[in-house]
Amino acid sequence: MLRILIWGLMLIGGGVLSIWLDQRWFNELFVNPIFHLATFVVGLLLLALVMRVSRYTGRLLASMGREGDLPRMDTNKLVTTGVYSCMRHPMHLGLLFFPWSVALILGSPTFILVIAPLEMLLMLALIKFMEEPEAIRKFGDAYREYQKQVPMFNLRPTCWRQLLRK
Repeated sequence: MLRILIWGLMLIGGGVLSIWLDQRWFNELFVNPIFHLATFVVGLLLLALVMRVSRYTGRLLASMGREGDLPRMDTNKLVTTGVYSCMRHPMHLGLLFFPWSVALILGSPTFILVIAPLEMLLMLALIKFMEEPEAIRKFGDAYREYQKQVPMFNLRPTCWRQLLRK
């Protein structure tokens, strides 16, 4: 729940701050309808990609990472097959682009160029310093071995094909 709150604060706060800054720094670009239309379309396409990746990886975790009666979004089995065999955090890879898709939909130059990339870096830090230690506590040596064999993210085309499967 805390992570969802952090995400909400980042997106809402980033959006409000960037629009306020845009009105001072990029006023002509901020009101340009062609710029807004272009970023809106790209943002929607990116958001669709983010949602597709999240849905696919979430279903994988729900079907393969749960045993017994668990709260929603909780896992108790380490998943290391499918797309999880080529990267440890495929869902997070997709979600990393969520702030940027929101920024593009809003058409905010400050959000696109400054705030969304900073939020993406913050998300990487949260994965590294919150998610990874939590997985080690939950799965122990099995996760440590998994870390040695599989990178956090993988941009190889074979991994992307697995990630974007229907």
